[in-house]
Amino acid sequence: MLGSTNGLSGRTAIVTGAAGGIGSAIARALAREGVTVVGLDAAHAVTEVLAKMGVSDSAVTSPTPR
Repeated sequence: MLGSTNGLSGRTAIVTGAAGGIGSAIARALAREGVTVVGLDAAHAVTEVLAKMGVSDSAVTSPTPR
C-alpha cells in the first residue's frame, strides 16, 4: 500500500502490461490511491480485466506487434 499521504491522488498514471501480473497489481494500487489509471496491454481484454479490479477510469488496448 502506498499510503494516503503520498500526494498521488488526482494524478494520472500510464501502466503498461495492465491486464496481468505486476502491471495489474500496480494499476490496482494506484487506483486505490485516487490515481486515474490509463492501462495499456496487448491483451484485448484489458478493459474487462481492469473493470473487474475496480479500475474503470481509463483502459486502452494496444495491438500486438507482428
